[in-house]
Amino acid sequence: MAKIDANKEIRRAVDTGKVEFGFKQSEKNILKGNAELIILSSNVQKRIKEKIKQQCEIAKIPFFEFSGTSVELGSICGKPFIISCLCIRKQGKSKVLDLPKNKQ
Repeated sequence: MAKIDANKEIRRAVDTGKVEFGFKQSEKNILKGNAELIILSSNVQKRIKEKIKQQCEIAKIPFFEFSGTSVELGSICGKPFIISCLCIRKQGKSKVLDLPKNKQ
């Protein structure tokens, strides 16, 4: 199986799918069951990371820990602000949902 470029797939999801940014929006979508995938930056606060992971496990929603910082994640998404947490509601033309399975 070819390695998936996380950066390209995240950007493709932002451009062609439905994505919401931020911890509160992600949490709402997890609780409503609207999330297909949650992506966390590597430097997200520990308590937020643990809370999101726990909610994802309960709701059976996959999560992916992005290897870069929230500044890098914001840049990849084409946004002029930091993004520590984002929720993929619809993946669009991306293969972003394969990221958790493709983790080394």
